[in-house]
Amino acid sequence: MLADKIRARNGAWRISELTLMLTAALGGSVGVHMGMYLFRHKTRHPKFTLGVPAILTVQILLLWFCIFH
Repeated sequence: MLADKIRARNGAWRISELTLMLTAALGGSVGVHMGMYLFRHKTRHPKFTLGVPAILTVQILLLWFCIFH
């Protein structure tokens, strides 16, 4: 999130939203979620404000299921 925000400010090539969402989906949801609010980046996009917490919730449930079942 920080890298994309810096690139956005400098008018440079950006990290795609798909890449950011895939990062969250492949286990980086905690970092993406923290980065969104720590660096105030992508916090106005419903895809991120709803999608990343949903991915995080699913990952927590899967982890809980794997540990206790």
